[in-house]
Amino acid sequence: MKFCSQCGGTLTRNIPPGDNRLRYVCLRCQTVHYQNPRIVAGCLPVWEDQVLLCRRAIEPRRGYWTLPAGFMENSETMLEAAMRETLEEARARVTDLDLYTLFDLPHISQVYVFFRARLLDLNFAAGEESLEVRLFRENEIPWSELAFPTVGRTLECYFADRVAQNYPVRNEALEALRTHINEQHYT
Repeated sequence: MKFCSQCGGTLTRNIPPGDNRLRYVCLRCQTVHYQNPRIVAGCLPVWEDQVLLCRRAIEPRRGYWTLPAGFMENSETMLEAAMRETLEEARARVTDLDLYTLFDLPHISQVYVFFRARLLDLNFAAGEESLEVRLFRENEIPWSELAFPTVGRTLECYFADRVAQNYPVRNEALEALRTHINEQHYT
């Protein structure tokens, strides 16, 4: 950031009075421009014993498989964002959404939120951001071709939890994920 969105003045980085972090502050009007983590919301769409994955048509990680997810928009709830992203990326309609995994990614200032969801029907197709969309059974998951550790961890949790039919809400930081996922599927 170089210029203030309020007055067009030049920005500098300093710690405002009463704060403890570097912020962009306008030299002219003193407006503090906060930059906060972005929320990525998505679904783990399920049909019987299968999960729906999308092969990414965009960077980052073009060509790799992911759960349908994306950045929340202003004025929408996490649930609305997850449903919208699932419709946009997989042209899939979901119901019975339950909060399932929350992942903190402090190194890139993001929070990922996935909802377990049931596909309403098998009418799905690749959206603009997907090369293909398909259902996978547990033994068919392309573990080495998953786009992000959050996707792999969500799938691991789901298949483990499915055995007992108990799906607790999980919250983990990426640092813990990276070690676990690398040992399991990325080495």
